[in-house]
Amino acid sequence: MTSIIKVHCVSGAGDETPPCYVLQIDEFKFLLDCGWDEKFDMEFIKELKRHVNSIDAVLLSHSDPLHLGALPYAVGKLGLNCPIYATLPVYKMGQMFMYDLYQAHKNVSEFDLFTLDDVDAVFDSIVQLKYNQSVDMKGKGLGLRITPLPAGHSLGGTIWRIAAPGEEDIVYAPDFNHKKERHLNGCEIERIMRPSLLLLGAMNADYVQPRRRLRDEKLMTTILSTLRGGGSVLVCTDTAGRVLELAHMLDQLWRNKDSGLVAYTLLLLSNVSYNVVGFAKSQIEWMSDKLSRAFEGARSNPFALRHLQLCHSAADVARSPGPKVVLASFPDLECGFARDLFLQWAPHQQNSIVLTARTSPGTLARDLIENGGDRTIELTVRRRVRLEGAELDEFLIQQRARVHSAPKEEVAGLSSDSDSDGELEMWVVTGRHDIPVRHDARPAGCFKANKRHHAMYPAHDERARHDDYGEVIRVVGPCAWSARIAATILLANPAVKQQCLHCCVSAWRPEDYRLAEIVDAEGEIRDVPPAPPPKEEVEEEITEIPSKCVTSVRQVAIRASVQYIELEGRCDGESLLRVVTQAKPRAIVGLRANEGALTTLRKYCEMEGIEKIFTPTRGEVIDATTESHIYQVKLTDALMSGLAWRAAGDAELAWLSGVVAPRARPREPDTTEEEMAEDVVMSLEPCKSGRAHAAALINAVRLSELRAALARHGLAAEFVGGALECCHGTLAIRRLENGRVALEGVLSEEYYKVRELLYDQFAIV
Repeated sequence: MTSIIKVHCVSGAGDETPPCYVLQIDEFKFLLDCGWDEKFDMEFIKELKRHVNSIDAVLLSHSDPLHLGALPYAVGKLGLNCPIYATLPVYKMGQMFMYDLYQAHKNVSEFDLFTLDDVDAVFDSIVQLKYNQSVDMKGKGLGLRITPLPAGHSLGGTIWRIAAPGEEDIVYAPDFNHKKERHLNGCEIERIMRPSLLLLGAMNADYVQPRRRLRDEKLMTTILSTLRGGGSVLVCTDTAGRVLELAHMLDQLWRNKDSGLVAYTLLLLSNVSYNVVGFAKSQIEWMSDKLSRAFEGARSNPFALRHLQLCHSAADVARSPGPKVVLASFPDLECGFARDLFLQWAPHQQNSIVLTARTSPGTLARDLIENGGDRTIELTVRRRVRLEGAELDEFLIQQRARVHSAPKEEVAGLSSDSDSDGELEMWVVTGRHDIPVRHDARPAGCFKANKRHHAMYPAHDERARHDDYGEVIRVVGPCAWSARIAATILLANPAVKQQCLHCCVSAWRPEDYRLAEIVDAEGEIRDVPPAPPPKEEVEEEITEIPSKCVTSVRQVAIRASVQYIELEGRCDGESLLRVVTQAKPRAIVGLRANEGALTTLRKYCEMEGIEKIFTPTRGEVIDATTESHIYQVKLTDALMSGLAWRAAGDAELAWLSGVVAPRARPREPDTTEEEMAEDVVMSLEPCKSGRAHAAALINAVRLSELRAALARHGLAAEFVGGALECCHGTLAIRRLENGRVALEGVLSEEYYKVRELLYDQFAIV
């Protein structure tokens, strides 16, 4: 039995847009990745919205926003509600990616596409898997099995193998690397052999990759020449993916005393740098065999990076003296600390900017790769500034009105009806010695009443919170965001006692809190003046610094050296085509590639004798069903109600006569004509003629079983000359050459009784 397989390319087809595909196998629909580009294209969301309600499961291949960036919006705004499958590192590092992405935009704009609650909702829905762990789908997906396989490229990166009914295997491999790296093994090509359908990321099909040794030498030369010339190096990288390979490589260089790099500073700058390194330390089993053996033998963690200093603000970088190398997020230079440092360092010719990835077309990093530096460009600069004067007074008035109108149980913007008694409870609840107001009405039903009652005379107790290492957590910061994140993801490193991701508060003791310096877009460091003393009790409730976002356009002269050093960790063109040859798929779909790469892949497949090669465009639907002349129809209720079922062993059979007729599915009001045509499915309606059909006898009768049935009814039977004789030789049952069974003998009561027992061996429909 074969399956009807269709691939709907929501994004990432015919161009370099992020991967997002709907794979339909019969009635079950997988969402393969759900990436979003750096500019947050809303046209992609409109296309995704059409499929959200019909998605049965989501498969994530990598942890970066390119592969899962739109999931918080899909869950929070579009209502996506289904299981999400990913490996453990994709779960952990993906959360760090999205926290960093959210905060990078929130620092400079009124970002509202998704919230941290949406991010948490996504990762709460993730089913964490290990490599080679198979999971069987249920319900409509009965018979489907998914298996994650190592893909290389990033920590926990996955190639998905989907086993469909009828011995059909589908392999989804958007980004993979067959070569071993410092911290990762390559993909297992032998595990993806001979699939029925290969969904292949063909971005590098025509790309010639430099050798690893030459690439590393180029990076080393750029760093040494820049540092010795008195400049600093900005390495634009991601949050928790390829940055691990870079961090491990550079820390090894710094450990080598002959390199002369010990005198300089190596920094990792992101909103979640402490946590990324902390999670990497706990996931050595997901890394290369070399690192695993080193950890087991020497008992030294390869990600105990001695020379890498972890930072979470531009102020930390400014305080670091002398020339330095900074690994900063994000690689597209559209937001984050990398863009902030680029604006500061690009005008100085002694500095160097290292770009490590070819981001989407239209981004600043892609423009620098294609057009180079040594020119003046116009950039939009966004920053957040504190409110002053009349704007500050207006904000305080609005805050006062909001606090007075809020319920008394709400503290710091959090409602008391939240159910959290654990260590993440960051708001004040009813004190131990408070007198609660007694409610006259008792709660009805079997549900217990809310345990947080309104206090008549509140006396709030200060609760000490402790981390995993016994340190007291007292989150003191000017923003509620810091309290939330500090409680969930901070203190992965025991040496760090306190940390605030948003307001750059850092201290060794809880008593040493102060507001750090803020580096503005012009590169000037200024101290943040202390907050004005509270005029009334209302000001004490303000939990974030009053600020606004301003936008300006600047002419930025790029005088620093701009280098593109490829550190993406993907297969090059030659290796990609060799993988296709070894895998030997029956059909290939080339995804996420420009026209040149798709043409190269198409010609190579024709040379290798692969007949089915699909190169779809964005929005196109591919029918990749293996067999031809197979159609999917719906059985109507009217047809099913008229069927007469007959038992046949452990199954039941019925004769079905129907007429194929078109039937439209329910559609949205704004559905286009093309979508209406796609939504039409065929159905089987009852025949109106009502003609009777000839009876069909279904089964293969064994004479030995028939003999046993005759014996149970008191009819003796014996095998004579290959025939079964019964009733003292008056009746004979023999098998004919065409496979049928013949009953011969004298008409009598025994004849009709034997014939009835013979018919009972068949299911007559």
